[in-house]
Order: sequence, then C-alpha cells, then structure tokens
Amino acid sequence: MYAITVKDLVKKFGDFTAVDNLSFNIKRGEVFGLLGPNGAGKTTTISMLSTMLKPTSGKASVNGFDIRTNQDEVRKSIGIVFQDQSLDEELTAYENMDFHGRLYRIPKSIRQKKIMELMKLVELDDKKDNLVKIYSGGMRRRLEIARGLLHEPEVLFLDEPTLGLDPQTRNHLWDYIEALNKEKGITIILTTHYMDEADKLCHRIGIVDRGKIIAMDTAENLKNDIGGDVITIVSSEREELYSAIRSLSEIKSVEIHDSSITIGLQNAEKHVAQIVNTASEKAITIESLFIHKPTLEDVFLHFTGRTIREEEASAKDKMRMMRKVRRR
Repeated sequence: MYAITVKDLVKKFGDFTAVDNLSFNIKRGEVFGLLGPNGAGKTTTISMLSTMLKPTSGKASVNGFDIRTNQDEVRKSIGIVFQDQSLDEELTAYENMDFHGRLYRIPKSIRQKKIMELMKLVELDDKKDNLVKIYSGGMRRRLEIARGLLHEPEVLFLDEPTLGLDPQTRNHLWDYIEALNKEKGITIILTTHYMDEADKLCHRIGIVDRGKIIAMDTAENLKNDIGGDVITIVSSEREELYSAIRSLSEIKSVEIHDSSITIGLQNAEKHVAQIVNTASEKAITIESLFIHKPTLEDVFLHFTGRTIREEEASAKDKMRMMRKVRRR
C-alpha cells in the first residue's frame, strides 16, 4: 500500500493553472522530493495533500484517506513544516510543543514524555525554556520539525525546510531528516529548489515545471539519462555548432540553450578534441568549454531548456498573477 497516491490532480486560480494534472505514488518509508523553481506548483501540491487547499479536480489519498472526503483523518495522520514560520515567538520552545500536543489531545503524561524525547532528538532540550524569539533560524526549523512529529504522524510534509539557512545549518538539518526517515520509518515528502538537497535526501525525485512533473526517478537514474559526462560550450554561433556536431556518433544528447550548448556523452575527455576540431573546421568560435559530471541542474536544463534560476525569474510573474486572483 502506498503512503500517498495522486491521480490527475489540478488546482486553478481563476484562469491560471498552478498544478496541472499531477499523478504519482509515494511508497511507505520513502523520502520523495518535489524539485523545481519557486512558483512551479510544489507548495500548492503540498497544500492540497494536507487538506489546506481544495483541488479543482483529480484525486489523492494520504495514508489511505481521501483528501476531499476524509480530511480529519488525513490531518491526524500527517505532520507538516510550513515554508513560512508558524511558531509563537512569545512562547518558549516547550510551550510551543505543549500547545501543539494539546490541540491533538495527547494525554499530559504522554505529551510531556514525547516533548522531551523530541527536544533531545533535535538537540534543543537544554534550550527548551528559552523564548522562541531568541532562537536562530536553524533552531526554529529544528523545533518546527520536532513539533510536527509530536503526534507521531505517518507522513511528514517538509515545505522548503532549509530555505534561507546557512550551509552549515542546512547540512545539520539534513542529518536530522535522514535520521527521522531511517530510525522512525516516517514517509517524507519534501519540496525544494536546492539541487544538492534533493540529491542527498530523496530516494526519488519528481522534477516540477509549470505545474507538471516532467521527469521522475532516482537522482542517479535522472542524471544517467543525460549521459556519462556533460560538456557545456559557450558560443555565439550555437545553431551552427549544433548542426556541425549533432551527427557525431559519440554524442548521446545535445541541447541548445540561451547562451550555450550542452552535450551528453560517455568519456568526454576522449571526444572533446573531436568536437573542438569539428568546430574549427566550420570556422565556429568557441568562447569557453568545460566538462563535468551530470547534476540535477543539468537534468532540469535537459528537460526544460532553462536553468532553475531562469525559470524562477519567470515564475515571479506567475506568483503575482496568483496573488491578484486570490485578492479578487
């Protein structure tokens, strides 16, 4: 049985489609990542699965409960860490946890024991009586994760859990997330636009672009689909270079982008001279060239023709449109 099933899920805001016929399944105990730029529909998807938003159409279930007809059961069986902070800064860490436990009607003796266990898990037990307003960003995220686990959910939603944190704190938080999954067997669905985060934490990744999942697999398989190595060439004569090299038998894939060409192939070092010579024979100028192993950024670029940073720039316009629609 799957922890989460999604079939043809759609969410529209007026004429704007934020989530466009998403379909996927998540196994129990899996860490599943939704990777994509801001505005791609990741948070909207999480909001529907956690019953905070009503779908326009489509079906989904969480822990066997339908998100439309069994909302209370869904909410009882999930934990969620929002992208925006939802802690009460005027309460202590312990008081925030205790209030959450009361909302879920956890008996006092069990609640007190669980709070201390979880505070220790995220290494905040010695700061449990400190006001949250003096906590650092990383400490707040750890507290929010602990709070989300207090009622022992089967599924934990993490919406951009390390957004805005420094690299050291992000790495520290990744360790907690990995430990939660391995030691407690919790199913985790994670949204992120950080490539390294998805690569490190997720058993499988769904790459989301403009409300659709355009590719889904393990990070390793997604990167292998491009080829063993990636050559990126910057040239003002991209079309000419593309025509000159696309028929070379060694090349697995070649894509034209705004300012460069990316080439996927095995053993790039052995074939780069041939590519350069071919360009030289056609009097095509190469401004720069570098070789690297495929990354998830290359995967996104391969499927969309844009980097996530380029896509985020255009996503700002979509987000403004959504805000206007919601105001109406």
